[in-house]
Amino acid sequence: MAAETIVKIDGSYGEGGGQIFRTSLALSAILKRPLEIFNIRVGRREPGLKPQHLMSANATAAVTGGRLEGAALNSQALNFFPGYIVSGRYNFDVASIKASAGATGLIFQTIVPVLSFADGSSDISITGGTHVAWSPPADYLREVFIPVVSKTGLDINITVLKYGFYPIGGGKVDIKVKPCSKPLNPIRFFERGNIKRVSIMSAVANLPLSIAERQRDRAVKTLQLANCKVQSEIKEVPSSGKGTFLFILAEFENINAGFIGLGAIGKRAETVADEAVDEFMQYWRGDGALDPHLADQIVLYMALAKGNSSFTTTRITNHLLTNIWVIEKFLPVKFEVKGNIGEEGIVLVSGIGLSR
Repeated sequence: MAAETIVKIDGSYGEGGGQIFRTSLALSAILKRPLEIFNIRVGRREPGLKPQHLMSANATAAVTGGRLEGAALNSQALNFFPGYIVSGRYNFDVASIKASAGATGLIFQTIVPVLSFADGSSDISITGGTHVAWSPPADYLREVFIPVVSKTGLDINITVLKYGFYPIGGGKVDIKVKPCSKPLNPIRFFERGNIKRVSIMSAVANLPLSIAERQRDRAVKTLQLANCKVQSEIKEVPSSGKGTFLFILAEFENINAGFIGLGAIGKRAETVADEAVDEFMQYWRGDGALDPHLADQIVLYMALAKGNSSFTTTRITNHLLTNIWVIEKFLPVKFEVKGNIGEEGIVLVSGIGLSR
């Protein structure tokens, strides 16, 4: 593949238009291949680029010295011409584009794989929503995603300095990324191993602590009825706005899994707890190693790693298949997916062993 060949991506393919956008940007930057992406998030109630998508594009351009065309709010087409990845200290604030709770986790997903192939260590500050819908919360990235990615040899750390909730945002995370000095190791997760612990964190920001207590009590009671022993804590977290969440972390010998319920105006504390518990129970009753969200996030690293990677998951999703479709547009890899959508399955690939 010639380095100057433009990769053209139809953002309307499958599901997960935002995910198509992020993965395309990351691979374009890593491979130094120009990108043309169109039909961005078409069919959505508000199509085109939202603040977190635009900041993801701006951030990717910043860390590569790249050039963007069509980078504007609500734009449904964008061209990206990457330069060379440069390590350093970077600060990205979603509010610099528009006051919102744009997800820091989605920006994290875009630039962390890029800076993993930089010429040195990087320190990144991202300001926006840390615990908002349709994105991985900072707790999940720290406790579930990063431990798995570390198996490839990458060294990534995330710290929550301030929590950000919808609609104000204003949360802040600090991310440290050390570059890979050799091709990424393959990763294989076929069995969870024995359960070590299940823990619950119920948190509130600028709201009565009793809400966190109700969330915790509901989750603990439901899990105990299912014969699941749990540890729990309640926290008051710093934030510019009001918010609440309940995070369940399931730690096994070989893998961690995480599940979250987010509060909202008019939403009962018990409902927040039930949402996290329901997702956990679906995972708990299955046999797959990776939870569905981790499955679609990890395939990019598998494709870049050297050798054969594989995992089992409790549910094959359209998001997973869509992300695989994007990766195969950029890389000479062919994923094998065994299983039907909505069911447990196996994912295998032989990665390219990309070197920095």
